[in-house]
Amino acid sequence: MIEEPSDDLAGDTGLLVVAYLGAHVVGCGGARFVSEDVAELTRVFVDAGARGDGIGASIVEFLEGCVRQSHRTKIRLDTRADLVEARGLYSKLGYREVPAFNAEPYAEVWLEKILP
Repeated sequence: MIEEPSDDLAGDTGLLVVAYLGAHVVGCGGARFVSEDVAELTRVFVDAGARGDGIGASIVEFLEGCVRQSHRTKIRLDTRADLVEARGLYSKLGYREVPAFNAEPYAEVWLEKILP
């Protein structure tokens, strides 16, 4: 989206991953490196026809591994309050609500996870 560019999800500033099921793209997710210690999870999406099969968790866990390899110790994200399934996934994966860390227009819930 033009209002929310993602060109920084590459190289030293972040990464974008794409999930495939066979030859079909079924999801994606990104991690933006915002400081020496912190990354932000962004653009996590799973196609409606592939939801419920653990693909979202796999994407997030893969991104967490990449963030760990970058030596960052915290990963955070913002989301909308009505994305109940996504919030449930993040909670299951160990993300906890924190005070707002940005003023993004669609952010209603802020979460973070300390990476071991």
